[in-house]
Amino acid sequence: MQSILKNYQVILDSIEEGVFTVNQQWRIMSFNRAAERITGFSRKAAIGKRCSDIFRTNLCAKDCILAKTMSRNVPLNNMPVIIQNADGRHIPISVNTAVLRASDGNVIGGVETFRDLTAISALKKAYRSKYSFEDVISKNAQMLRNFAILPQIADSDSTLLIAGATGTGKEFLAMAVHNHSRRRKAPFVAVNCGALPDALIESELFGYKAGAFTDAKKDKKGRFAMARGGTIFLDEIGDISPAVQVRLLRVLQDRVYEPLGATTPERSNARIIAATHRDLLQLVRQSRFREDLYYRINVMKIALPPLRERKEDIPLLVDHFIDHFNATKGKQVLGLDQGAMTALMRHDWPGNIRELENAMEHAFVLCTESMIRTAHLPDSLQPASAQDIPLQGASLKEIERVSIIKALTRNDWKRMVTAKELGIDKNTLRRKMRRLGIVTPQ
Repeated sequence: MQSILKNYQVILDSIEEGVFTVNQQWRIMSFNRAAERITGFSRKAAIGKRCSDIFRTNLCAKDCILAKTMSRNVPLNNMPVIIQNADGRHIPISVNTAVLRASDGNVIGGVETFRDLTAISALKKAYRSKYSFEDVISKNAQMLRNFAILPQIADSDSTLLIAGATGTGKEFLAMAVHNHSRRRKAPFVAVNCGALPDALIESELFGYKAGAFTDAKKDKKGRFAMARGGTIFLDEIGDISPAVQVRLLRVLQDRVYEPLGATTPERSNARIIAATHRDLLQLVRQSRFREDLYYRINVMKIALPPLRERKEDIPLLVDHFIDHFNATKGKQVLGLDQGAMTALMRHDWPGNIRELENAMEHAFVLCTESMIRTAHLPDSLQPASAQDIPLQGASLKEIERVSIIKALTRNDWKRMVTAKELGIDKNTLRRKMRRLGIVTPQ
């Protein structure tokens, strides 16, 4: 027996993946060399301990993967988990589980194999940095052309116009340009021109002097004064009135402005970045936007395509938002399952990146697991039923997956009845579900 156990340990130590086994009391019975390397715990320290004391994953308390396997007698494959190693560092791993049986067929414990995903995570971050400019992320061809010229634009003081639909990230791009410029230590001041009524926008932009109107008890700085030496971002510039357009034109031409009630002009050295979701040239043709102002702000122009035209960016943006919300909300979500990602890719995103960010925040509120699933997404991203999932343009694998989900839904997820309806063996259905990532609802 001792010789058998020694040979068994030699075999385990030759495996590159971490392997450990537990008994029915969750005590670790074996622990290979790769498990020592990944967790930082020695075999001597691990043997006899409860697995939750060694692995300390984000699922141990209420969603233990190994417990699911042993209770349901169903192995799990490639489940992403984060463990805390002996030094307190969080390590992403991928886990497989199976049931351990005695020669008589009775369950005596469980086995878990796992591999370190740290190198893969590092490669993912390096890949993402290749397709980013500051916090603006994309691998869309038009966006990459924008990234190529943004360093030169940032290095200049020329007025920049950013065009794009609402929610495409115009302010993020403006901040990125400011942060890469020699003005980065000076203020970045943003003004949403579309949100301010005409009666207030002039005083907000240019300030006022005490006594300029009834409630003006003391001088107030305008946004141009606040942005001295830095950058002023005029969002939705296409919404300003003709009167404000005239005053703004003077700032661009002469670099001077007059606060309300002032008798002498003040100079402005702020760089101007403007943005709009409107077609300014069309507004010029309709005499709703001054032609001379249009050509003053349109020195350099960057166009941001809507998210529906750059869906290849959705996985990159999702990874970015997951990192952001993990940090701000203290969670350890690893990613989206196939169903959730499919739902994101099929949506038209009328609200663009802002809508995607809101959807991810919504999912983070509801998600208590390591993976975001379709059920965690907002209602607008979920089909009413499996029958409503569109199949046009879907791959053969997707068609098979949806067909099985439909059958399972019709039969209340009873596998035996579903397998009979599909004309396949129950074990064949189980293998297909595992291969296609179909998980029985809790």
